[in-house]
Amino acid sequence: MTIFRKNLITLSFTALGLSAVLVLSVLVFMNSLYYEIKAQELRSTARTLFSIIGEKRITDYFEADPAVPGAALISRNVFTRNGAMEEAYRLTLIDRTGDVLWDSYVEGTLVNHLDREEVQAALEGREGGARRDSLSTGMRQIYSALPVFDAAGGVVGVFRLSLTAPTFWRRISAAALPFLLFASLLVLAAFAAIFVFSRSLSASLKRLVDIAAAAGGPLCEPAPPEVPVAGEAQEFLTLEKALRNMTAELHLRLEQARAEGSRLEAILNGMSEAVLATDNSLALHMVNPPARKLFSLGDGDVRRLSLLEATRSTELEQAARAVLAGGRPLEMELKLPAGREQRFQVYAAPLAAGETGTPGGVVLVMADITRMVRLEQVRKDFVANVSHELRTPIQLIKGFSETLLDSPLEDPEQVRRFIGIIRKNAETMENLTNDLLTLASLENDGGRHDMEEQRLAPLLAEAVSSVEPGARQKQIEITVNCPPDLTARLHGSFIIQALINLLDNGIKYSAENSTVRAAAYQENEELVLEVRDQGIGIPPDHLERIFERFYRVDRARSREAGGTGLGLSIVRHIALLHKGTTQVESHAGSGSVFRIRIPKHH
Repeated sequence: MTIFRKNLITLSFTALGLSAVLVLSVLVFMNSLYYEIKAQELRSTARTLFSIIGEKRITDYFEADPAVPGAALISRNVFTRNGAMEEAYRLTLIDRTGDVLWDSYVEGTLVNHLDREEVQAALEGREGGARRDSLSTGMRQIYSALPVFDAAGGVVGVFRLSLTAPTFWRRISAAALPFLLFASLLVLAAFAAIFVFSRSLSASLKRLVDIAAAAGGPLCEPAPPEVPVAGEAQEFLTLEKALRNMTAELHLRLEQARAEGSRLEAILNGMSEAVLATDNSLALHMVNPPARKLFSLGDGDVRRLSLLEATRSTELEQAARAVLAGGRPLEMELKLPAGREQRFQVYAAPLAAGETGTPGGVVLVMADITRMVRLEQVRKDFVANVSHELRTPIQLIKGFSETLLDSPLEDPEQVRRFIGIIRKNAETMENLTNDLLTLASLENDGGRHDMEEQRLAPLLAEAVSSVEPGARQKQIEITVNCPPDLTARLHGSFIIQALINLLDNGIKYSAENSTVRAAAYQENEELVLEVRDQGIGIPPDHLERIFERFYRVDRARSREAGGTGLGLSIVRHIALLHKGTTQVESHAGSGSVFRIRIPKHH
């Protein structure tokens, strides 16, 4: 059903219903008003008739013997008596027991009237009135009753006057035809107005529907040209203008989306990393050229293939399913099957969520880290070998320098200066060797069997006491915040080493009279070790590599401070030993925050 027909039918029935209700309400009101006016007139007539006859005469009638002939107060001929009794008054005299002594309409004995409403009111000494069908005449009557008092003030009877009211339809029959004619003309006028309004509303809505249909089309065509309509409602004009603006904006945004999609496709095709995108059932819907080359997919349509069919890697499929289940990004290293030596760093992330809140798919980015892995392995071997080779010479240099410092020579001051330099370098080499050995031990998973449940507060205290001399020289305050009952399963000496490295860095790169804060706390199911300094900070472009071996933000400043470039790498390996992670938050010039996160149950 169209809006025009639905609106026309609804409004027409509504108008008819309202007209019927209005007519009935007017008729009911007129009927009620008619009876109210007649009742008022009847009361006035009853008082007048009572006054004309005389109160004493009426009282004497009730006190006399009603059986005596000629005792009536007024002749029945005074009242009209005919078959209809319309607009005719009827007088009834009733004694205190409810018996009818005289009636102007009925001759003979009538039923007792004690139960009549108006009679009861009059016997109680007040004026009464009622409206009902008379049992004796069978017609609608209006009653007005006055009490009759004796000389002592007691009620001796009731003076009741009634009026026969014509029927409702008889009263309105004379005006029915003009009234119905006027009502019919009113309904026709309302129907015509409704027809014109519905037609105008339908035309306006059809024009708006055409504009909205253009905006919702598959290609989002521009809205149809604007055609001015005389007498159009301002609200429709405003809505039409808004829809046209929305259509134009949507058309522009779709054009921008197409252009953005083309740019995104060009970017993906130009990436060296392999990129694959799937839906939530792990069916491929986008693969860039490096991924096609890597998995030998050719140039055909891959949207019918699943991730497992295309890559033949169960690890990659499991990672994608984990992202779909958890809704969080996932990073992992992957070695391709079929005996290949290539290793990849895989980053899997959920695509935009659907209406149910679940991920709409997964995007996987695979970076080839084969060369990096090989270089890392070479560097590990180098560190292990060099550390063993340098340990004995370092001990010899340190021993001879101490001997020379204690021996008398011709220029003691010069000798002491040279020997001091030798000793300083020897200590640096020793620190480097120790760090290299520590790294080698961590990389070999050393110390995991030595883990046990320990309290964190003593470990923090020991680490702080180890770096206090350096902090005292720079007048740096070290604060510690750790719950005394906080415990975890860990390797105590390695944790102390990690805290010392972080605290030592904070002291080295902080200004004098500043504060370094150390803390340990539990967050969800993780133990967090945190060191916060007020140092020079780390620029953002260095944060990702700060935990690499031998990586220095400022090499000159690092060497001047006595660093080996391995402290943070040791911290990371200690965290890895405990199945944990390391984090850093820093901005140049505003200090740094280093955190070690260790699962409570690892």
